[in-house]
Amino acid sequence: MLFLTLITMAIIGGCTFLYFIKGLYLLPDKVCDGAARRDIAIRTLPHARSADQWADQGDTGGRFSFACRISTSSDSTLSGEVDLRGASEAAWVDSYGRLAGKRVVRASKGELEALAQIDGDSSGSASVYVPCIPASVKESGAPHTYALVADVSVSGKSRATGAERRQALTDFAYQLTEHAYKLAGCKEPRNFPEELPRYEDGS
Repeated sequence: MLFLTLITMAIIGGCTFLYFIKGLYLLPDKVCDGAARRDIAIRTLPHARSADQWADQGDTGGRFSFACRISTSSDSTLSGEVDLRGASEAAWVDSYGRLAGKRVVRASKGELEALAQIDGDSSGSASVYVPCIPASVKESGAPHTYALVADVSVSGKSRATGAERRQALTDFAYQLTEHAYKLAGCKEPRNFPEELPRYEDGS
């Protein structure tokens, strides 16, 4: 009798535990219209009873944008937006450094660049830069640099911290940018490696 009682309690306890952590696991394997893998959200956000996803594409051409947000019942949110900008790589680095307000780390592969905030609190951010000239944009006169720039952040509590969080946010930004590159109709075909080089733990 005691054995059956313990088994019953274990089953009830297990079901209760699963009820409160299942949220993110119920999302599709690829969230936000197939833009990013669900496992990144699981790595970044704490367990929650429920979770929602949202994606939106703005104008095409010179005003292109794509946004993605994953929110949980624990009031934590992973969000990102990719915009077409007229900005050089140097201007992007300078802008991100000023907005982050702290030291940043960098990873790159060819023309694909990523920056992430070195932080010690519950917030965090990362950004990815990929040159892109949409077919609808005509360059004339002095050359102008166009690029897709992804900015992502996590608000509320985060499951990951330090280097692990920087890496997860960068992976999220990178996948959103790869997805946006196809939607934006960039002129030059581009091969995206599976992932950018990893940040060093001590960075």
